[in-house]
Amino acid sequence: MTKPSDIELKRIKTAALIPLFLLFIMFSIRLIESLEGISLGTLGIKPLSIEGLPGILLSPLIHSGWDHFYANAISFLVLGTSLFYFYRGISLKVFVLIYVMTGIWLWLGARDAWHIGASGVIYGLAAFLFVSGVIRNYIPLLAISLMVVFLYGGLIWGIFPLKWDVPYSWEAHLWGSVAGTVLAVVYRKKGPQKPVKMWLEEDEEEDENPYWEDMAREDE
Repeated sequence: MTKPSDIELKRIKTAALIPLFLLFIMFSIRLIESLEGISLGTLGIKPLSIEGLPGILLSPLIHSGWDHFYANAISFLVLGTSLFYFYRGISLKVFVLIYVMTGIWLWLGARDAWHIGASGVIYGLAAFLFVSGVIRNYIPLLAISLMVVFLYGGLIWGIFPLKWDVPYSWEAHLWGSVAGTVLAVVYRKKGPQKPVKMWLEEDEEEDENPYWEDMAREDE
């Protein structure tokens, strides 16, 4: 007999598949850059330029160094796995939309520079998990919202640049957060929902039926 713990473990492993696969690609690209002594930064996003268009899909996979990769890797894995575990019905659609919307908006509105790294997607995931949990007002999802605040509440400062020429892509953080928030609102009625206490409705129906039956007898 399959134990409940085994089922949950399988669900967690399944939820981690896509984040782990993308992390493997990120790691492989960073390793190639390191071993060959090259930089693939020009495959990132350069706003409003033809050469920057491929970066909409490629930029989250490219990092400027190992420190940059490690800084994003754990957050990407934790938040990505949380999305695919708790929002199974809509997780893939939400993930792809966060990924693409962040890239497109970054290409349309950011500084004239090469933007690389997965932080935009990370901000999108964090925003979706937080806002969606609050909107749905469902305890397990609210717990995820609180986890996001506890572990990643400091991310909010990355959205606002203290000066224009900060060394990180605050625009990616901003657009990722906007994408996650918008999708949390758009998909608020899809995926996991707060359970409805159906027994209250059944009690009402049980109370109503005898009443109308008694009325019918009186008419006879």
